[in-house]
Amino acid sequence: MSDPVPRDIAAALAHSAERRGCFGDPLYFFVETGSTNDVAATLAELGAPDGATVIASSQTTGRGRFGRTWFSPEGAGLYVSVICRNPDAAPLLTLTGGVAVAHGIRAATALPVFIKWPNDVVTGDAGRARRKLAGILAEASTGADGLQYVILGFGINLRPAAYPPELMDRATSIETELGRPADAGAVLAETLAALRSLVDRLASGDREYVLAQWRDLAPSSRGATVEWTTPSGDLRGTSAGIDNDGALLVRVGARVERIISGELRWP
Repeated sequence: MSDPVPRDIAAALAHSAERRGCFGDPLYFFVETGSTNDVAATLAELGAPDGATVIASSQTTGRGRFGRTWFSPEGAGLYVSVICRNPDAAPLLTLTGGVAVAHGIRAATALPVFIKWPNDVVTGDAGRARRKLAGILAEASTGADGLQYVILGFGINLRPAAYPPELMDRATSIETELGRPADAGAVLAETLAALRSLVDRLASGDREYVLAQWRDLAPSSRGATVEWTTPSGDLRGTSAGIDNDGALLVRVGARVERIISGELRWP
C-alpha cells in the first residue's frame, strides 16, 4: 500500500523505537499523497491502531486550520499524521502536538523555536513578528460511543522552498534558520518520542505538566497585543496566558476574554 521508507527515516525510527512506543508503528510512507490526515483517517476507520503514522514527501491537498492550503512541495518538508485513540489526550491534543513538534525540532537541531497560540511553531521570541516553520491540525472523529480517534497532523518546513507570494514573508524552514542541512529522520523521531512522552503524561492524568511545557514554549501567550473580529466588531487586547483547557485568555480593559477558537491577529 505504501512506498518504501527512505533510509534516513527508517534508521532514525529504528534507533528511537524504545522512546517512541507505539508512535510510528506501523508506519505508512508515500512519495506523494493528497492529505496525510485523510489517509490516516481512512486507516483509522479500517482499524489501524493507536500510534499508526502516515508520512508523505509531498501533499497535493494538504490543509491547515480553517481549510487553508498547507504548502507541501516535494522534498521540502515533513508531512505527518498520527492516529491517537487515547480519550484522555484528546482535549489537549492540539497543544500537545505543538509542544512535541517544538521539542522535536529543538532536540534534533538545537534551533530555538517557540509556539504561537494555538498551533503554530515559529522562530524567535515574543514581541516581534516571527516566521512560521510548522503547524498542527487535530481532527477528531466521534460516534455513538463518543470519541473514536483523533488524527494529529503536523507539517514541518525542513528545507528552503519557493513559497507562494502570500507566504514569503511569513514562512521559513529549519535549514534556512540554521544555515546548514537538517536530518529529517532525526526531527521526525524526536518529535514522535516527545509526543509519546506527553501523551503518556495526559493518560496518567498529569495535564498540568503538558500545560506547563506549552506555557514555557509560548512567550507570546502573555503580554502580547492581539486582535480579532467578533459579530460586534474588532477587538484588541493583551494576551494573559491560557487556562487549564487550553483557551487563550485576553485582557480587554477590565475584563478577560476567553478565546477557544477563531482567527487572531498579532500586530
